[in-house]
Amino acid sequence: MKQQLATASRTIHASPAQIYEIIADYRTMHPLILPKPYFIALEVEQGGFGEGTIVNFRMRLLGQTRSFRAVISEPEPGQVLQETDLDSGAITQFRLSPLEGGHPTRVTIATELKGLGELEVFFARMMLEKMYRQELELLGKLAEEHALLKFKSA
Repeated sequence: MKQQLATASRTIHASPAQIYEIIADYRTMHPLILPKPYFIALEVEQGGFGEGTIVNFRMRLLGQTRSFRAVISEPEPGQVLQETDLDSGAITQFRLSPLEGGHPTRVTIATELKGLGELEVFFARMMLEKMYRQELELLGKLAEEHALLKFKSA
């Protein structure tokens, strides 16, 4: 069976380092990029920044509230941040690819869909990709604001 992925990408006008700072900060910044009404809550159980962080989050999916617990790893620090669901083993990656000398950055969010039937994969992919596009839009606005603020203060 071929690998099933839900994925979305966006070019963001900020450096990979500025973007990574936001997505790896689960206490302060990451919650700001989670689209409502899908994400109800995000709580840090351990750590808070990057590798070794453990988070609990609740999501509203297709009218149901589900709870997840994930561990954060950094397979490629500064370029790939990974969330692994501790119950299902599902993996979501945030991949940062610098463009044009490191600015802007192409950001991709991708989740491997495991243990689902063909129809479930279709609906899960559709819903997750919509949610990821919204998350990338929020990330873009936040990262570009921070990049502008750093530029003005320099």
